[in-house]
Amino acid sequence: MNMSDAPTQANYWAETHTVDNQPPALRDTNTYQQDVALREAVAREGAAWAEPDIAAFGALTGSQEMIELGFQANENKPVLYTHDNYGHRIDEVRFHPAYHRLMQVSLEHGLHSSHWTDPRPGAHVARAAKFYLQSQVDAAHGCPVTMTSAAIPALREQSDLAAQWAPKIMACQYDHRNVPVAQKQALTIGMAMTEKQGGSDVRSNSVRAHPLGSGGPGQAYELVGHKYFVSAPMCDAFLVLAQAPGGLSCFLLPRWRPDGSKNPLQIQRLKNKMGNVANASCETELRGAYAQMVGGEGRGVATILNMVAMTRFDCMIGSSGGMRQAVAQALHHCAHRSAFGKRLAQQPLMQNVLADLVVEHEAALALTMRIARALDSDTAAEKMLVRIGTAVGKYWICKRTPAHAVEAMECIGGSGVMEDCIMPRLFRESPVNSIWEGSGNVQCLDMLRAMHRTPGSVDAFMAEVWTGRGADARLDRAIATLGSELADQTDIEFRARGVVEKMALALQGSLLLRSGNAAVADAFCASRLGADYSGLTFGNLPRGVDCATIIARATPVCN
Repeated sequence: MNMSDAPTQANYWAETHTVDNQPPALRDTNTYQQDVALREAVAREGAAWAEPDIAAFGALTGSQEMIELGFQANENKPVLYTHDNYGHRIDEVRFHPAYHRLMQVSLEHGLHSSHWTDPRPGAHVARAAKFYLQSQVDAAHGCPVTMTSAAIPALREQSDLAAQWAPKIMACQYDHRNVPVAQKQALTIGMAMTEKQGGSDVRSNSVRAHPLGSGGPGQAYELVGHKYFVSAPMCDAFLVLAQAPGGLSCFLLPRWRPDGSKNPLQIQRLKNKMGNVANASCETELRGAYAQMVGGEGRGVATILNMVAMTRFDCMIGSSGGMRQAVAQALHHCAHRSAFGKRLAQQPLMQNVLADLVVEHEAALALTMRIARALDSDTAAEKMLVRIGTAVGKYWICKRTPAHAVEAMECIGGSGVMEDCIMPRLFRESPVNSIWEGSGNVQCLDMLRAMHRTPGSVDAFMAEVWTGRGADARLDRAIATLGSELADQTDIEFRARGVVEKMALALQGSLLLRSGNAAVADAFCASRLGADYSGLTFGNLPRGVDCATIIARATPVCN
């Protein structure tokens, strides 16, 4: 052998190891087809007619292209430009092209409007399914999508403004240009309620609204004051609360005045957020900003709650989607990774953890999609279920998401903490929905408000829970305990979190027993409807649970 052909010692050392025992990349999959619980929910809750469209969207959201867009949008934070290079005030937030592409996909697929433009049975369910899939790509851009969607019910309180604005709001197009609304065919809407001194206590708002004429619904005002949290400041207009002469009122505040001049909404700074970084939030000074009143003077809270109710529901969808992405990543990793002689997903203790994560996700999805079906109905009972069920679901699902994300990250191990995978982003996003649109305490107080101010709402909720009575003795006992809790009004506000938790678990158990997988329903009742359930950790499923079936049902498969 020629000595020049022999491997040198340096070449030999250059290859130190072979890469094995690592999972393949989870990409170019159909995120709808691989989510059995979602497919069942779509059919069960009345949107089977939309399945071809949702499946096509699932192929898109599972593509490598979309996954990369989510990473790029979060790696390149929005940047504020208060002035142009000539010194003119522009108050412009600039985003990475990936963010604009994500927005384009969401709006062109009607995630903001399909349930309003085609309100057939199952419309909210179909839209929720697609929003859930898209939120797994990137949760941050979902903020302006959901606010644009949720603005429609509030604007309908002012028919003349709705006639003027709604067609462009519901258009399935995306136009991110910073130009007057007359030059655009599609608009996005944001929200600005919070002020420094009040937070959730919006009745303490100090922004003043000065009428430019006679005042009243639909009329022009100038707003003066400060907003501490303005979400998605590049939206074309915002629904805001301000103190009019007749009390706290709701206003539609555009970024440009009707004459085409810039409205004085001056962005002071962008919020330096822990999560949700692809989307901008800011502090804004209103220096005589033009706005029009929406709804009755002094009826601002009631008017804007039409919007808030829908954004709270979208928090349920987004958190359910975050759970699915987290558990899909954990299941995929453990299906391919071996330790101590066998696959992680085959080891009993890991099976307990993985199955428990699946159960949590499926319970969250079942509750979310049931509320979506109720939104599709005009009956009094379903409307009351939406009223109280949204508060209960928003509290519990969003509250459970951070612990779920942490546990899924731990299943993956050290690699799950690395920024080149999606898990750190899921973790940073996980508290957002619990805090935004009303924190946990606000949701519990809202449930109590519904109980006392909306006669029949608790009865509608319990009627839904009772539908599952007799299917499992553990659920029957949980229903009896819940009934006693609700009947006892002593210190009810002090006990509200515990009551709402029991309401959520009873409803989830009922839904899973009636329409979910038998193994999942049994695991839920066995683990969550007992007196000793703490919810502090995952992986405490009792003996007898069919973990293997639960895991196989939920594990994604690479193409």
